[in-house]
Amino acid sequence: MSAAADASRRRLAALAAMLATIALGLASRHWPDALPSALGKYPGDALWALMVLFGWRALRPRARTRDVALLAMATSVAVEVAKLWQAPWIVEFRHTAVGHLLLGQVFSWQNLVAYGVGVLAGIVLDRLLLRIAAA
Repeated sequence: MSAAADASRRRLAALAAMLATIALGLASRHWPDALPSALGKYPGDALWALMVLFGWRALRPRARTRDVALLAMATSVAVEVAKLWQAPWIVEFRHTAVGHLLLGQVFSWQNLVAYGVGVLAGIVLDRLLLRIAAA
C-alpha cells in the first residue's frame, strides 16, 4: 500500500473514531444516569480530550502516537486554562451550545485529570486504529 493510501486510511479511521467519540460524549451528558454518579461530568471531559486526540490524528495521520497524544493534551490544557480569560465576547460564546461544547465554561483542575485519562485511553485506541487501518 502506498504511503498516501495509508495516510488516507488512517485519516478516515480517525474521523470515524472522532464522530463516535462525539456521540458517546453527547450521550454521557444527555443520559448521565447511565454512568455511576460518582464520576460526575468527568466521563464527558475525558471523551472531549479523546475527541481532540482523534482530531489531531486526522490532521496528522503519519505522526507518532506520542506526538498526537502530546498535541491533544496541550490542546486540552490550553482550552482549560483559557477558561480563566473572561473577555465579554468569549463568555458570551461559551454560553451558547456550541461554545459550551467546544470550550466549556468554568476552569477546573479536575478537568485536567479527566483530560489525562482521555488522552491515555486515546493512546491505546490510536495504536489499535493504526493497526486496523494498516490491515
